Amino acid sequence: MTTAEQIMHKDARWIPSTETLDRAAQMMRQSDIGALPVADVNDRMCGIITDRDIVIKCVALGHDPSKVSAGSLCEGTPHWVAADDDISDVLATMENHRIRRLPVIKDKQLVGMISEADIARHLPDEQVAEFVERICAA
Repeated sequence: MTTAEQIMHKDARWIPSTETLDRAAQMMRQSDIGALPVADVNDRMCGIITDRDIVIKCVALGHDPSKVSAGSLCEGTPHWVAADDDISDVLATMENHRIRRLPVIKDKQLVGMISEADIARHLPDEQVAEFVERICAA
């Protein structure tokens, strides 16, 4: 059985919901990533923000990213998987919610992220093709 922990990208980081979007963008650049889970005041995940979110929901609307908090962009219920979840559960969660990045949690702590690239590196081509088709379907 392949688990989430076996295919995830390690060393994922949270950003506090009170942190500004310019700081989030700096963290993304430094870590060469496009998404950050957002933690509330109780260190619980309250969402995920992407580089695209910062551009579309802040900069393109004329807002100052140094004055907008990461938490203000969080919408809906965040999804995640446990580190010991089977890859089939990971794929089902991503497909059902049409999400491209998924935090991995172990002992209530963020331990990694799974992206489409992680799936492509670790799964057979046929399974990757099915995943891409389902997540990109209209």
